[in-house]
Amino acid sequence: MLSIKSEGALQMDGNQTYSLSEDIAPRFGLYIHWPFCLSKCPYCDFNSHVRDHVDQAAFRAAYVRAIEYYAQITSHLPLSSIFFGGGTPSLMPAETVQTVIDTAQKNWRFNNDIEITLEGNPTSIEAAKFEAFRLAGVNRVSLGVQSLRDDDLKILGREHSAAEARKAIDIAQNTFQRTSFDLIYGRQDQTVSQWEAELAEAIDIAGEHLSLYQLTIEPGTAYHTRFQRGEIRIPDDELAAEFYELTDDMTAAAGLPAYEVSNHARPGAESRHNLIYWQYGQYAGIGPGAHGRIEIDGRHCATRAHRAPEIWRDKALSDGHGTHPNEHLTPREKAEEALMMGLRLVTGICKPLFQARTGLPLDDILDEKAVQSMVESGFLIHSKNRLTATPQGRLCLNALLSRIIN
Repeated sequence: MLSIKSEGALQMDGNQTYSLSEDIAPRFGLYIHWPFCLSKCPYCDFNSHVRDHVDQAAFRAAYVRAIEYYAQITSHLPLSSIFFGGGTPSLMPAETVQTVIDTAQKNWRFNNDIEITLEGNPTSIEAAKFEAFRLAGVNRVSLGVQSLRDDDLKILGREHSAAEARKAIDIAQNTFQRTSFDLIYGRQDQTVSQWEAELAEAIDIAGEHLSLYQLTIEPGTAYHTRFQRGEIRIPDDELAAEFYELTDDMTAAAGLPAYEVSNHARPGAESRHNLIYWQYGQYAGIGPGAHGRIEIDGRHCATRAHRAPEIWRDKALSDGHGTHPNEHLTPREKAEEALMMGLRLVTGICKPLFQARTGLPLDDILDEKAVQSMVESGFLIHSKNRLTATPQGRLCLNALLSRIIN
């Protein structure tokens, strides 16, 4: 993914070449958060809300105001991606999607290969809107399928059937240039052999990209309450590792190798927007609860929007952005964030690029003895110019990070 040969290129480990000149300023993206859903899934801890009525005109105007505000700060950056996340963005009126894209295009210069992704659920109602989203400018769709088994879809609180999911995938692949869909595995009482069969079916109908997540129990969710009561069981560490290794092996054999902890793609089909996060680039976050990372007056800032949809809407209309005061990140804070994000990637972290982006050498925030111990244990690969988590290390990344940061 970083095999760019151009002026200022640096020879790194092995035979790969990385361009420092291009990667000092990685791509810039725009994240749009649509917070509304038909229902709240019991495993979901995202900022999502169920409403009987949404004032579409007011929210549309709020997005326009917020885009114009952040464009004043970042208009010098070419826009390489727009990502509509949620919530359930496929519930948005196509008119709102069109307005967001048109407003962005008026305020930033679009890269020729701009990626415009919209997340959606594969219900028949939402799939019927795909053509309208394509005409609005969306060129990539990511579908929240979650399971290809009807019984598990019901347990997960999903609104669609397995048949609807398959039909929506087919419609999406015939409508958009690029597609992806998500599945959750390690579900309660699911066996490895059951997941193997389901994943084989998913690979058979997948196009260029799959997002495959192990079920986690997040605080504040309905699943968390049930888990504390003993009503939900998830795989222990040994079984979780077996699920993970099977997933990596099967996708790699099918030409969809992992490029990040939970994401698999054919070469060149990686999510360009999500790579901005993992490569620690800049992105503006707009919408209720959205986060961003942008440079303001030479300082790296973390932005955070008000979470309550109506509060964000009203503040965006009144003050132009709807965000809390910006947090200026120190070089140390930037470095820790970049480390946590970068080790999720199969390619790991290029040390010269890390220092160019954060202002600190990577080794300054690492515990040298702990790193060496993790290398000897098979969790990390560490060389002069690169730090990479092995598949075993990516499986327990949070614990690994807590060990190696000094």
